Amino acid sequence: MLVRTEASTEFEWWFRASYSSVERTVFLVVGDRGRAEEIAQEAFVKMLQRWSAVRRYDRPDAWVRRVAVRMAVKSAKRERVRPEVERLASKPDLDMPSLPDPDLAAAVAELSPMQRAVVVLFYWEDNTVFDIARALEVSESTVKQHLFRARARLATLLGEEVTDDVH
Repeated sequence: MLVRTEASTEFEWWFRASYSSVERTVFLVVGDRGRAEEIAQEAFVKMLQRWSAVRRYDRPDAWVRRVAVRMAVKSAKRERVRPEVERLASKPDLDMPSLPDPDLAAAVAELSPMQRAVVVLFYWEDNTVFDIARALEVSESTVKQHLFRARARLATLLGEEVTDDVH
């Protein structure tokens, strides 16, 4: 049984009053009705998750619109570069570096997704800590922390010594 509270009724009112307008705005950014619906829905889910704070704002509808527009811009950027990424991914790269040895590959697979990402970007892609931080939208210290922990975990898995060479 669904229990209606003042907060849930208030959220429902804001949702009904704002959804169409937010979806239309997102559609104008992304140019695709299906993606616009998904993005608008996701923005309202975020609004609901933070409703206890958002409901106190002067304009909760402005908050959800801002969130939706940011999400739409990110989605539009991804879609704009998708054809080039797919084209590059479909071409065999003759300069592809050799794959790591099987033991190393298995050890890297044991790392958390974030640790795997920083290890690949740092060691295989030869990115700087600064560039990795920008790419992953985290601080440089967070990247260094993940590299340190990943290196320690890899050393344990591979029976090797850890060195402190992160710059």
